[in-house]
Amino acid sequence: MEKTQKNTDVDNGQASALKVDAAPFGTKDKVGYMFGDLGICLMLGLVNSFLTIYYTNVLGISGGVIGTLFLLARCFDGISDILIGRAVDVSKLTKEGRFRPWIKRGKYLFCGITIILFLPFVNQFSMTGKIVYVFVTYIAFGFLIDFVNIPYGSLASSMSQNPDDKAELSTFRSVGAAIGGALTALLIPMFVYVTSDSGRKVLSGNRFFILAIVLSSLAFICFIFTYRLTTERVQVQKEENVSIGDMFRSLGKNKPLLALIVADMFIVVNQSGLGTMMSYLFNDYFKNSTAMSIAGFFTYGCPILLAPLATPVIKKFGKKEACSATLLISSFIFFALYFLHITNSWVYLVLMFLGTISYSFFNLMVWALISDVIDYHQYVSGYREDGTIYALNSFARKVGQAIAGGLTGFLLQLIGYQTSTTGGVAQTAVVNERIYAISNLMPAILLLIGGLILIFIYNLDKKRLQEVEQVLNEINKQ
Repeated sequence: MEKTQKNTDVDNGQASALKVDAAPFGTKDKVGYMFGDLGICLMLGLVNSFLTIYYTNVLGISGGVIGTLFLLARCFDGISDILIGRAVDVSKLTKEGRFRPWIKRGKYLFCGITIILFLPFVNQFSMTGKIVYVFVTYIAFGFLIDFVNIPYGSLASSMSQNPDDKAELSTFRSVGAAIGGALTALLIPMFVYVTSDSGRKVLSGNRFFILAIVLSSLAFICFIFTYRLTTERVQVQKEENVSIGDMFRSLGKNKPLLALIVADMFIVVNQSGLGTMMSYLFNDYFKNSTAMSIAGFFTYGCPILLAPLATPVIKKFGKKEACSATLLISSFIFFALYFLHITNSWVYLVLMFLGTISYSFFNLMVWALISDVIDYHQYVSGYREDGTIYALNSFARKVGQAIAGGLTGFLLQLIGYQTSTTGGVAQTAVVNERIYAISNLMPAILLLIGGLILIFIYNLDKKRLQEVEQVLNEINKQ
């Protein structure tokens, strides 16, 4: 039986809400929303963790060139993120909502460009041709992902006005991301390696291409589920659009938004950089591809283990409090791993699991934190610009991914890592020791910085959020 849910006015007079006939928010919405990030992370699990090693060990491109490529690509992404975010915010409100139609159309572009990243015949190009190819396709990837990612992230705020519902959406989204990331991290290393004539395990470009086709097809199906299972109940017809100048002036009032964006960027640098370095750590230092698969599973699978604990923990301690504490614990563990200098891959995996599950609580809650700062933005400015704010955070996360790719690329070149088109070069003992050091010091430092930002700059603690929620409820009743 369907229930009519009447939306209240929002945005302090900047917009008017429409009446929507829809079933109440429930499991169908949460599962549908989970499928969205499952689809995104099936492809990002391939690109974020394995694109660098694909470029170095399949295409034979140097780490320095890759680092420069990733950093330059973000300059283009910064423009596209804001443009698409604004386009989403001002797009026509249809009977399907404002955000879902973007996902419906954008899935074709996102899935297509992911396959193009791994075309196998590119290995026959000259080095100049390879560099041009990866530059163009990687920039296109960063642009086209926004046609799904930004409206998908903005969709959560339109599915329900209830803060508890949004927290559940964050948990389900994180579970979807964890499933997608864990599956790719576990299975990709088992599939992309083949045995060379010398008996050494090397990467296969053809197998990367097959994986890109399979994962993109699965992601396409996931996006169909997201579109069909979710409902936009909070449909806001804007009477006037906020100017760019007013928007940026209002963002300056939102201190927790800026703090969260910076902290989230450091965590993304850690997760993307660590995912990349794990490939080198277990491939060259431990020489154990099975352990590499398990390590990747830890990185993405831990949020699944934490999901049942999320609601009781945040109700007792608060989101800011729990996230900052677990980031500091994780930082301590990675510092300990560096100083212990472990040589047994299985012992390392046990301790790495403790560090990974600690920082994974932030990954589980980050989408709820973003919903909080969107609410706070309305609280301090009177404007509701979900797509634009989400685009800013999306851009920061892309910058984090680019910094991770650039940082790991530059560091690999700095320590003397030898690339090869066949992946058959054995690294020296000195290089392997440096790989171990980077793999542990990098997350230790980045997680420490992220935790300190949440403690000292992000001011939306449990008490403050209750005040914001009370004020917005009063506004929305008017």
